[in-house]
Amino acid sequence: MSVEPGRGAIGELASVRGGFLEPILQEALDRLMPMYLQLRHSGHIAHAGPSLQKLRPDMPLAGRRFLEVFEIKRPSGVTRVSDLARADGGRVKLAFRDAPRTGMAGLVAPLSAEHGLIVNLSFGFNIIEAVQDYDLTNADFAATDLAVEMLYLVEAKTAALNEWKALNQRLQGAMTAVEKQASSDMLTGLANRRAMEDVLERLTTSKASFGLMNLDLDFFKSVNDTLGHAAGDHVLREVADILRAETRLSDVIVRAGGDEFVLIFVGLSNPDRLAALGRRIISRLEEPIPFEGDTCNISGSIGLTVSDFYTTTDAEEMMQHADTALYASKRSGRGRVTVYASDLPGIGEGCD
Repeated sequence: MSVEPGRGAIGELASVRGGFLEPILQEALDRLMPMYLQLRHSGHIAHAGPSLQKLRPDMPLAGRRFLEVFEIKRPSGVTRVSDLARADGGRVKLAFRDAPRTGMAGLVAPLSAEHGLIVNLSFGFNIIEAVQDYDLTNADFAATDLAVEMLYLVEAKTAALNEWKALNQRLQGAMTAVEKQASSDMLTGLANRRAMEDVLERLTTSKASFGLMNLDLDFFKSVNDTLGHAAGDHVLREVADILRAETRLSDVIVRAGGDEFVLIFVGLSNPDRLAALGRRIISRLEEPIPFEGDTCNISGSIGLTVSDFYTTTDAEEMMQHADTALYASKRSGRGRVTVYASDLPGIGEGCD
């Protein structure tokens, strides 16, 4: 087949059908270049590839003026479609005039005097944005288009990133759980001695006002001896619930060991208010606790001190003083609250 001067091979294969390509050739171009346009010399779009038309599903591109649909970014100063093929070697940068204003790069090639121009477009660096905006898939690109390879890489990277994020979240969750376990009492869910030491260190260092209350359960040993350790564990969990109900969210409740509890009242250092709270807690503890058809009867003894009693607060000294007040409560008959005072007997003095 000979090719006349001034006509491309595509133009040679095309027949004059009112400016349209033969159906067989148009079908081939739709498969090979699904993002192409055939333009008449008048500037109207004769045909749009299926993927390009998918970008404007509610606006048929065929029949519309090319320069009304697209804004030419480069080369500048183009006012006629016929100038596209001659300017800058046929390379163009353009974007839709209406939103989303997707940017594209293209290459323009002349067909023939009858058939006008072919403009083959691609998204270039805007491929990811375009896929998201238009819900494109691999089927919307030619199999030889490097965009397909880029999509595979992006999908693989996204999948790997999502898996990494999920793994990181699981690790963070596991670390949080481990840290919580390390600072929590497994039976009651209250803070443990380690957490108590951290809180007291923070409060004394910051010179914050707080109250410190030591609580020791009375008659707890008899529950274990008569009803067993399962009953004792049940009582400890019930005590923990009572302490949570009678304190604020900002307060710290500690199971210091066995049937010993420490309560730290952040920002509350009025001994009268704390003593009244202690008596209310003891009243709650003295309510019978049912367990598997039996009844557990306990009480509590409390000793308390407050940071306002000290010129310089020292956590160890305050704990010792709260213990001194606690044992004063036990010596006085149990089931009561004692506020620390310097004239209280030391621990073990006169205590049976």
